[in-house]
Formats: sequence, C-alpha cells, structure tokens
Amino acid sequence: MNTLQYKISLILAGGLFLGIVGCTDLDDKVLDRPTTSSSGSNLDPTALLNGVYAQLNPLVSQENVYAMEEHTSDEMMGPTRGTDWDDFGTWRRLHQHTWDANHNQITNAWDVINTGVFRATEVIAATEDGSVIEAQARFLRAFFMFYVVDLYGQAPFREASDGFDVDPKVLTRSEATDFIIQDLETALPILPTIGSGSNATPGRATKEAAHFLLAKVYLNKAVFKQNPEQPAGPYTFAPADMNKVIEHTNAIINSGKFQLEPQGEYFDNFHWDNTNLSKELVFVIQQEKGAPVADVRSRYYMTLHYNQTPSGWNGFTTLADFYGSFEAQDDRLGGAYPGMTDKLGYNAGFLVGQQKGPSGNNLQDRGGSPLVFTPDVNLLYSDEKLGIRVIKYLPEPGNIDQGGHDYVFFRYADALLMNAEATLRGGTGGSPAADLVNQVRNARGLSNLSSVTEADLLKERGHELYWEGWRRNDLIRFGTFLEPFDQKPAKSPDHVVVFPIPQRALDTNPNLKQNFGY
Repeated sequence: MNTLQYKISLILAGGLFLGIVGCTDLDDKVLDRPTTSSSGSNLDPTALLNGVYAQLNPLVSQENVYAMEEHTSDEMMGPTRGTDWDDFGTWRRLHQHTWDANHNQITNAWDVINTGVFRATEVIAATEDGSVIEAQARFLRAFFMFYVVDLYGQAPFREASDGFDVDPKVLTRSEATDFIIQDLETALPILPTIGSGSNATPGRATKEAAHFLLAKVYLNKAVFKQNPEQPAGPYTFAPADMNKVIEHTNAIINSGKFQLEPQGEYFDNFHWDNTNLSKELVFVIQQEKGAPVADVRSRYYMTLHYNQTPSGWNGFTTLADFYGSFEAQDDRLGGAYPGMTDKLGYNAGFLVGQQKGPSGNNLQDRGGSPLVFTPDVNLLYSDEKLGIRVIKYLPEPGNIDQGGHDYVFFRYADALLMNAEATLRGGTGGSPAADLVNQVRNARGLSNLSSVTEADLLKERGHELYWEGWRRNDLIRFGTFLEPFDQKPAKSPDHVVVFPIPQRALDTNPNLKQNFGY
C-alpha cells in the first residue's frame, strides 16, 4: 500500500475522508490539506462542489444509512430465506436492535456521511467568499452532519487546514446541532429559490431545501439536546423550537412552489419521470434517464422476487402489522399503475397475494408453487415467497436499470406534517394540525379526522413516508422506537436510540468516546 492509500484509509476509519476532487494527477504525493483559493489554488470550486453532491449517491444504497433508518423500525425487515439473505445476520441484528460497534452497516455508514462532511468543509475553505458555491457547501455539510448527529450522537470534525497528524476534534450532539443550524442560517440568505435559474432546482441546494432541513433540525432538537446518558428521553419540546419549525415550514408552504399530488397520483412522486410529474419535490438527487448517478433501482430490486420482472433479489418486506394499519381506501396502499402494471405485471405500493407476470400469467416460485406473497413472515427463517413486498419507486418498463427517477430526500407532504407536529407540540403561527393532516389525507383518498393526536400524527407520517428513510427518526421522537414489534418481542434498552461509534473509528481517533450504554 502506498503512502497516500494508507493515509486515506486511516482518515476513513476515523470518519473523515480527504476527498480530493478535481485533481487526478495524485501519484504518491500526500496532500495533508486542500489547496485553497487564498494560497493560489487552481482547483475549480465548482468541481469540488460537484464532488460533495456526488457523495449523496451512496445514501441511495439499500444498505448502511438507509438500512439503519428502516430495518430498525416497524415497517421493514430482511428475513433470512434458507441460505438466502443471511448475510452474517446483519439485517436481523438491525431489526432486533442487537448491533454492536463492529456492525458492518454502522461502520460503513459512518464513513459515507463523515466523508460528505469533510468534502463540504474543503469547498468552504476553498471559497469563503459568501458565494452561492460556499452556501451550497454549507447546506450539504449540514445535511451530512444531520445524519451523523441523528445516528451517532457525536460528530468528529476536521478543519480543511488540519494535517493528517491532527486528530479530528469531536462535537457533542448538542454542539453539532448548533453547528448545523449555524451553517444553514449562514447559507439561507445566499441560496437561490427554486425556479429562479437553471441550477435552482430540487437537485441543488436552495432556500426551500435549507428551510426544510432547519425545520427538521428544530423538530428533533429536543432529542439531539437530550442528556447523552438518558438518550431515550423523556424529551421536552421547547415552544420556541416548535415556532422555528412552523416558521421554516411556512416559508415552504407559502412559497406557492409546491403542492400535494392529487388523489390517485401519489406514486407520481416516485415515477421514473417524477422530475416533471411531481410538484412535491423539495430536495432530491436529480437523475437523467439513461445515465443515473445513484442506484435507485435498488429500491425495487431489493424486494422483488427472482421470477418477477426484473428478476429481483427477493429480500426486504414490510411487517404485517404495519400493512394492516392502513385504511382500505388509502391510495398509498397502491394498485395498478398504467404503463407499469400492464407491462410488468405487478402493482405500485404493497404487493400481496398471487403475483402476475408481464403477460398477466400467474407466477410461480422456484419450486413451481404459486408465487403468493403473504403477510406472515419469520425474520429467522422464511421461504422465498413469504412477506409483503413494496414498490415505492416505479420500475420503467424497457429501461429497468437506467431510469431517470429523482431520488427524494425532502418532500412537500413532510413539510405539512412537520408543521402539524410542531403545532401539536406547542408551537404557534401555523394552521390547525388537523387541517394540515387532512390536506394530506384528502390527497390520498381519505376522509377528514375531526382532531389529531400525537398517535394519529405518527401513524400518518408512517403511511405517507413509508420506506423513505424517516421511520426510525420519527419513532424516536414520538417515544415508541424501543417498544416491541413484530419479530422484536422485547423492549429495547434505552441506549440503542443512538448507534455506537464504530470500533474502527475509536481506534483511530482518541478524541472519540464510545456512546453511553455500549
């Protein structure tokens, strides 16, 4: 291993990747800091910034960050199917909350998101001129650090000017939360508004995306500011923080740039042409048909059976209790989708019962029995057809692997539900919580609720945002993450609301200390 490779390996293990973007003639020279504009750099800040955007792409994988947010919840599991999908128990340990500091998903996610933080820091150091490029980098640094704070509870931070021999300092969860807010508030007045130019799209950092992330931070601030030795709460949601949630979501709601997809069109948000069909997209990875940069196809491959089209990996399912919590007329349950179902055989949404092929024929499993997806599924041992599957992103017939789906991080419906939650938690200045929740329900074919409780809102968030990577975060905030659910029969210990710091990171940065309880 040459010197550069060795140094980069050490930084990755500590969670902070060098991220030299735009410079290809590396040879064996070790660069211990970025060459900034103040020192006469000829590095293109735009190229550096594009490297930070590219670091979003790994978040689309069915593993790591996404798995930690979903498999730990009551809406997804990865059952072992004979010799298929055992994967050394990685999915079981997530679902049953029995991970440790050497868990592969936890280690890999740490590397991915801390790499994003450091790459963004490099861009900021290379500009520091109040430009839109710097503002975008601040938004992206805040975005990646939000995941670090949410998942791990503390954040290593390396200045771009630090040498390799400097151990990254570590921000507490409270300090990192303040750091995120500062970055976003610095960026907000400089960022463009969506639609104000060719680069002011949901695929780039905008004022609307910054408002959304600020709302998300303030909504979770009580969790993030909690005593680290009592991470499961109870949480005290300050009215001032809830007012901030309402302020920032009102900016999105009142902008007039977004609207809920109408009844019957929920899955347009996840169509292969959602760029043009959906009016809900606030922040996405923007993709072009034929040349996607992120593997959105993993969202349908990870759940489809081997004998469906495409031949999937036959992995992840939802839980019977979660599926059973929907009202029968809820559009989000799914159904036949013109242009997909008639060509591929299956519906959008939840796949239950006898599965059809592209010609409408009844499919069989690999043993020749009818391919019937049933709610009953065992995490430890299931055959290949048990478990309800989910199609959230719609495969494009004839272009299965190269679709143009924008991958959705922030969506307008979530802004409405955050506003409603903040009102329920004591905030003022928003619409009545029931009015906002009913806006979402009506768009999904459901009748009004006369009033809304916290339990109602958590349920609505689950139904609206299922398999979009928010469920763990929501369950923690509502105080139900630790409770037993299907295939996790016992209440989890309090400390697991935060993941452990990976052992590899502890071994390489003495400033990191293991989280309480691990």
